[in-house]
Amino acid sequence: MPLPQSSASEIASYAIRPANPPAYFLAIEHSQAVHRINLINSWEPAIGPGTRVLELGCGQGTCTQALAHAVSSPSPSSAGHITAIDPGSPDYGAPFTLAQAQSHLKSGPIGPLITFDRADPVAFLSAIPQGAEPQWDVAVLAHCIWYFPSAKTLDEILSALRGRVSRVCLAEWALHATEPAASAHVLASLARATFEAHRTGSKENIQTLMSPRAIKDAAVRAGWKVESEGVVVPDAELSDGYWEVGTVVGEEFLEDVEKEVVDERVKAVLRSARDATIAAAEAAKHARSMDVWVATLVSE
Repeated sequence: MPLPQSSASEIASYAIRPANPPAYFLAIEHSQAVHRINLINSWEPAIGPGTRVLELGCGQGTCTQALAHAVSSPSPSSAGHITAIDPGSPDYGAPFTLAQAQSHLKSGPIGPLITFDRADPVAFLSAIPQGAEPQWDVAVLAHCIWYFPSAKTLDEILSALRGRVSRVCLAEWALHATEPAASAHVLASLARATFEAHRTGSKENIQTLMSPRAIKDAAVRAGWKVESEGVVVPDAELSDGYWEVGTVVGEEFLEDVEKEVVDERVKAVLRSARDATIAAAEAAKHARSMDVWVATLVSE
C-alpha cells in the first residue's frame, strides 16, 4: 500500500531541528519528506511494512526516516528494519552534522527501526560471506550516486549487492526537466560536475555525474536487469535545484575556477556553463528541481 502524503508531517517531525525553528525550516523538512514518500511509492511494492532495507549513502537520514516509517508496523514483532550505511565523516554537514542528525533519529520514535553504520559500502558488503542468508530484502540508493568518487564505485557496489539482496531501488536526478523552471538545475549540475572533474579534495555534493542510461549500463555489467523505471517530477517546494543553482551562479564559483583549473579551454567552458545557468535561472524567476529517475533492479 502506498505511503499517504498525509504522513509527510509525521516523517518530517523525526528530523533534527533547531530550537524554535523558523517557518521556512519546517517547510523545507516537509518538502523533503513529501519527496521521499514519492520515491518510496515509485518503488512499490518493493518496500512496505516488515521490509528489511539496506540503505547505502544515507547521509543525515532524510530518506532513512521515511523508509523507517514505511517499514513500521502496529506490531513491533512484524516491523521491518533499516540498516543505513554512509562513509561520511561524523562532523560533515550543516547546520547539523551527520553524527548529530543520525543520533537524533536513533533517540526518537523510529530509533529502534534503524541501525546506522559509518562504513565504505563496498567494504561493508564484502565482509558478508557470499551465499550467506540474506539479511535484507532490498537495497536503496537514493540521491547518493552523484556523491561517489568515480563511476567505478557504482560498479563495485552493484556487483557486491549481487546475492545479498533480491532487489535494488534507485533514485537519482534525471538530467531532464519536465518543468521549464528546472532547466537551470540541469545546467548547474553539469557545470558543477565538470568543475569537480578538474579539482581534488572537494566535498561538493556532485562528484561523479551519471545519467540514467549510464546507471543502467552499470547495472547490466553487474548482473542486474531493470524490473521497472519511471520519472518523479518534484513538487515546486523541493529546494534542491534552487540550492544547486546558487552554488554555480555565485561569484565564488568563478573565483574557485580561476584558482583551481589550469586549462584555459576548461575555464572557458565553465564560464559559459555558468552564464547559461544564470540565463535559465533568470528566465525561471525561481529555479525548480529537475526530474528524478527511479528504478527497481532484479537479478538477471
